[in-house]
Amino acid sequence: MADRVILGFDTSGPYCSTAVFAGGDVIAARTEDMVKGQAEALMPYIEGTLADAGLSYGDLTQIGVGVGPGNFTGIRVAVSAARGLSLSLGIPATGVTLFDALTVAAPLPILATLQASRNDVYVSEIHHNWRSEPQQMAVEDIATPKAGNCVCIGHRSHDVAGHLGLTAQRATYAPASAIVRYVAAKKDIPEERPTPYYLRPADAAPPRDPAPVILD
Repeated sequence: MADRVILGFDTSGPYCSTAVFAGGDVIAARTEDMVKGQAEALMPYIEGTLADAGLSYGDLTQIGVGVGPGNFTGIRVAVSAARGLSLSLGIPATGVTLFDALTVAAPLPILATLQASRNDVYVSEIHHNWRSEPQQMAVEDIATPKAGNCVCIGHRSHDVAGHLGLTAQRATYAPASAIVRYVAAKKDIPEERPTPYYLRPADAAPPRDPAPVILD
């Protein structure tokens, strides 16, 4: 396959993260903490990261995007941007879960934890060829993993490790840098469009009034 130039980005957490992979490595990346405002910040961040890499949209061959789990609005912002860029540039877009992103350069097996609501975490035990179904729970409710030698990686990983008597380490790469590396390592490019990866229903309540009838 010809040299792949991959743009990656993620806004599913309280941050905006972008990266460009080319020539076998990440050549430009930006990550900034951001509780809100990702919708306005993402495209300027993408354009700035491309400029840092000395590239333009026309140089891209693929897009990788974080699809969650995480903040509902942030996930939709990134997935919508990936779909739009994929369509306009005529290149594939690949969705990457943040659990998959945490496995990049990680010493498997790991106990991966991601931020959830109410100070809980989403937790999944990940091996080379097996992973547990992600669950949301309080740190003190997490059970000892099947593999006793798991390393805890992710949100509140040191709290989880302390609770279970395990070791913890930081994720090797920022979200977007992990995403582009994960996509670059895949031999096959999936055909399906990226879709949000939600582990719980949205917090927004449905409207009390019925929807208006649409007349033909």
